Amino acid sequence: MKHRGRHRRRRRGRALRATLAGTALALTAAATMISTSQATDADDPGALKPLTGAADTAPLRLTEHAVPGAELDRLSASMGPAVGVGAVLADPDGTLEDADDCTDDDRRALPVEPAVTTAYCWPERDTDGWRAGAVTTSGDADEDGRWGAHRVVLSGWTRSSGTPAEQGLARIAFVAADDDRTPRYTWALLAVPVDGGRDFRGLGSDVSGMVWYQDKLLVTAGRGEGDALYVYDLDRVQRATVDARAVGRVPGGWSAAGARYVLPAVASYATAGADAPRPGGIALDRGSAPHGLVVHEATAPDEEGPTRLWRYAFGPRPGHGPLLRTEPVAVYETKLTRVRGVLAHRSDWYVSRATGAPEERGTLWRQDTKGASPVRCGADETYRCWSGPATSLSYWQATGDVWSQSGRMLFALPLAAVDEALER
Repeated sequence: MKHRGRHRRRRRGRALRATLAGTALALTAAATMISTSQATDADDPGALKPLTGAADTAPLRLTEHAVPGAELDRLSASMGPAVGVGAVLADPDGTLEDADDCTDDDRRALPVEPAVTTAYCWPERDTDGWRAGAVTTSGDADEDGRWGAHRVVLSGWTRSSGTPAEQGLARIAFVAADDDRTPRYTWALLAVPVDGGRDFRGLGSDVSGMVWYQDKLLVTAGRGEGDALYVYDLDRVQRATVDARAVGRVPGGWSAAGARYVLPAVASYATAGADAPRPGGIALDRGSAPHGLVVHEATAPDEEGPTRLWRYAFGPRPGHGPLLRTEPVAVYETKLTRVRGVLAHRSDWYVSRATGAPEERGTLWRQDTKGASPVRCGADETYRCWSGPATSLSYWQATGDVWSQSGRMLFALPLAAVDEALER
């Protein structure tokens, strides 16, 4: 079964490369105009600059706030027994569509270079009014890349329309990405317990960063939430009992804005003060010892930069202590602006960047403390080869693939292909 799955993915990769060839030609035709308008920081951001002073590191110190166990137990007692990932996957809401069946408009969100090898699109009926956000996988959760018997992708979304109460709600899709069938997905609303565990509210945030580490899910939060990161326990998924647009306790049971499952937060992390840098995107670095959480700074679209990148270490948890060590272990500065995704692998940092209008393609860079290299494409080797709206990067170590999401496209490509494109 595994061999058959690999062959199917190779065929899909060849088909996707052929589909993108026309897009690449169109990009090449426009490359001259694009390259002359690139900002200075896109031409060569140079090396990462280490920041070691207390003024740079102290604001990034985290403070953990755990939701009391009694409150979580009270909520579970009211809503019914919690379930795990396996139960959620066994109860799907729908299936993703293979890239060959996606619209041309959807496929335009895919990178031109490197070519993707796996891609799916989300059905419009299930994502209309929602904005795609971050991705993480069971490759983050466990070294063998599976959660139980399944390969799983978690896909984050934020409500972008609807009533004022609905706008900004955050949800995730549990996607069973096994080799033997079309990926199936199930929605769960991200929530925060309130009133001592007698109710919950929706997490109001752009889901710009997510990492699944062991049995916990870390999610970035916007400034309106106060805290910078929220923590969810994937063994504490609750069932909604009422299908309604409301969130929380309602007459007759519990509602999750149309989702059939709810994830209540079990903890949160705050940075040092309202004006402290906040995480915009996060990723797991399994290559560091201990494993690390790498972060890029959240910045406004019109901010001129520079942008900070930093790393927290995951802590040993023999007695289930804090998930993260609260002091940053490394802080850097990049001249790149409008950063939308970050990865760290060995000594390299991979940074995706938006380049202006939503219809314009983004750029993908590899940086370290010695220099920087961009992915290039087209006849004049323009840098604008990546997906413009791509929101995060997640490395699946067991397969060597990088996963991301752009518009309604969920896609993956080998990290080795990224490195090859960078070294041309």
